Amino acid sequence: MTERIAGAVLGTETEFGITITNQAEFNPVLASSLVINSYAGDQARIQWSYEDESPGRDSRAFGYEPAPMADFESGLVNLVLTNGARLYVDHAHPEFSTPECPDAMHAALYDKAGEVVLEQAAQAARDILAPEERLLIHKNNSDGKGNSYGAHENYLVARSVPFADLVRHMTSFFVSRQIITGSGKVGSENGRPDVDFQITQRADFFEEEVGLETTLKRPIINTRDEPHADPVKYRRLHVIIGDANLSETQIFLKLATTRLVLEAIEAGTIGDPVSLADPVQSVWRVSHDPTLKTTIRRQDGSSISALDLQWHYLETVAKHAEMEGVSNNDSLAIAEWEETLELLESDPRSASDRLDWAAKLELLEQYRGRDGLEWSDPKLRLIDLQYHDVDRSKGLYHRLVAGQRMRRIFSDEAIAAAATVPPDGTRAYFRGRCIEKFGSSIVAANWDSLVFDVGEDALKRVPMMEPRRGRRSMVGDLIDSCDTAADLVHALGGSDG
Repeated sequence: MTERIAGAVLGTETEFGITITNQAEFNPVLASSLVINSYAGDQARIQWSYEDESPGRDSRAFGYEPAPMADFESGLVNLVLTNGARLYVDHAHPEFSTPECPDAMHAALYDKAGEVVLEQAAQAARDILAPEERLLIHKNNSDGKGNSYGAHENYLVARSVPFADLVRHMTSFFVSRQIITGSGKVGSENGRPDVDFQITQRADFFEEEVGLETTLKRPIINTRDEPHADPVKYRRLHVIIGDANLSETQIFLKLATTRLVLEAIEAGTIGDPVSLADPVQSVWRVSHDPTLKTTIRRQDGSSISALDLQWHYLETVAKHAEMEGVSNNDSLAIAEWEETLELLESDPRSASDRLDWAAKLELLEQYRGRDGLEWSDPKLRLIDLQYHDVDRSKGLYHRLVAGQRMRRIFSDEAIAAAATVPPDGTRAYFRGRCIEKFGSSIVAANWDSLVFDVGEDALKRVPMMEPRRGRRSMVGDLIDSCDTAADLVHALGGSDG
């Protein structure tokens, strides 16, 4: 099997919904800060370094360079965790960014670990609140009041792959993959047509085909060119069209299928692109039909359903696998992809054991049948929201899991371990172990460097520009053998920062 860069390192970023009930002057930024600082406890506070970040750089070779972030967002409201992840306040939400992961299975595991981190953070924060106040954290993407917040994915891609090729091939894939990535929502928002229930929480908020923005005029293909790695060798495909999922199977499927399509593009086995006449309209049209019967127009004048588009991509990836070879995890993903599409083809609700939107629809229909509720009944919106509660004693998703109505991939023990232990196969291992062992000597961190204070005149910066280096097999014994940060930096030959 030829080594490919595409998707060799990947991860997710999830903004969680937050509210405090019975608090007259609720401020989401302050509430998010409270949650993160409560999780921090007495652990070392490490400043996030924005020195090498460039979120305004555009893959189309134009864009803007925004002013540096305020100290408020880079100080006490930022944590670098021992599992290599980042927990911080992004705008008005607590955000968990997973560590860099070597494959989709690990990325799904660490995405789930983020839920454990936020649940524990919320529990710690509740001790500070007044008795009548209740803090709620939801892994969702919409507050139902016209505001949407992100669940982003990141995939390492070879710089040699033209960005235009990614746009040509990934646009219709992202439009159609909603049927396997949606978490479901009652109603519509953002001026879209009224609907009782739709497949995704984010579709109504996409307004452009290609663009740099992530919070306004959201594009299907985001052009941010910020690789957090060697920019000559890599680009990072920053995917903003997708829902925050709770289903373990669905998270794995979302990440693995996207990685496989990217690998086929890089290998040149993807074939001709499927071009849509109106991708933006197609996004919400697909989402608004949980029967999956809606068809969308192609540029050649023909029509195709999202389900048939997904079959097309599955067949393409399966051919790529035969030609190039794939890992065991990828073979598992292809089989899971096929089984899920077969279920959706026979009856979308038969996928309720693995897809959040189908599970939620099944749950809502049960309540509607039992209590005679119309889709406009506020109780259904409350049920919709409660599905996403990260509190395992209250979230409806967790009740389905307890009732063995949702398929699982990971054990509770594995997810809990991932909340504190970094993955072995990327530079996240080096970052996480250093935070754990030498945290008091680290003064700043970001994805591609750590800055140490080892008691000398100058700070020492350790660059990590290669995401696939710093893994356990390369640095594990070295970290174990060093008693102090100074020992480690000197062994590495660290430069002045």
